[in-house]
Amino acid sequence: MDRFIVGSGRCGSTLLSLMLAENPRVLSVFEFFTGLDMARRFVPHAISGEEIAYLIAQEQPFVTAVIRRGYRAEEITYPYAPYAPHANKDDDDSGEARSRHTRDDPLPWLLVSMLPRLTQDPDNLFDRLIAQARRQQDQLPAAHYRELFEWLGGELGRPLWIERSGSSIDYLGDLVAQFPDARFLHLHRDGREVALSMREHPVYRLPISFLYDVTLDSGKKVSELGAFDIYAPPGEDDPITQILASRPAPAKFGCYWSDQILHGYHALPALAPDQYREMRFEDLVARPGEGLREIADFFEIDAGDGAWVEQAAALVRGTPPSRFEKLSPAEQEELEEACRPGQVLLGRAQ
Repeated sequence: MDRFIVGSGRCGSTLLSLMLAENPRVLSVFEFFTGLDMARRFVPHAISGEEIAYLIAQEQPFVTAVIRRGYRAEEITYPYAPYAPHANKDDDDSGEARSRHTRDDPLPWLLVSMLPRLTQDPDNLFDRLIAQARRQQDQLPAAHYRELFEWLGGELGRPLWIERSGSSIDYLGDLVAQFPDARFLHLHRDGREVALSMREHPVYRLPISFLYDVTLDSGKKVSELGAFDIYAPPGEDDPITQILASRPAPAKFGCYWSDQILHGYHALPALAPDQYREMRFEDLVARPGEGLREIADFFEIDAGDGAWVEQAAALVRGTPPSRFEKLSPAEQEELEEACRPGQVLLGRAQ
């Protein structure tokens, strides 16, 4: 069975992935699809192993731009080297792996979050994964991805894979087209809190600012900053630095969240009732054991003796503090209105 957790960014799905990884049979695949080239990741025709290897080996330019400017995000788990290494191993006798990349390097997307969650030597696993991709025969992208996930599961002794990427509700239609028999769990959170979390998150703030032509702290719109080069050296006057230093109006991020939910809901008619289920993040953190057992049942995962459920539930630290209450009344009203279309679809507003 193909299994996916979908949701907007900043909806709490990272926590759920960590929780499911406590099951020793589950390969919890973090952030595989979102950072791949959107124009190529779900093409409707067969592609070669070399093509899929090239696709999954590329960087995500926005992540590169953010990292080079000194910003951090908890999803970026790659253990950067403190300086540019000339080899993957130390020259001393420790035998410990040395990270291949520094923060100045373009980092392959799969090394940003996914592979460091699976091994202490992500560079080595990356090389082996790319080699496996190159060996694969010409086939549709979904068949390539399924084969790669099954290979990873075999290598790590975790035969049941579940893929989860931030913002995946936005391209649920593509996932359904590629994996028509899969099951999809939609984890969602109050759109107002999601929008405000995105506003504080540099890897979201940058693309959303471009997409919605936001007004920056300087009073200028992004479109007024002139030409920009995402690979240009950081500096006070470069557009990317200005965007990352600003806190645009919350409503723009609410619009983005609602748009994602709307895009996802367009795909639901193609799914049978037993292929799709929704869960509120707030319910998951309030009753984690009950929520995990419900998810395990939906995904047909044997809960076993339940020890992993208890371990996973212990990861919960409660619902994050509300940011919405700290906004001015005018900002609250604007954000409410921006989020309303998505909130209504999710049964969170009328």
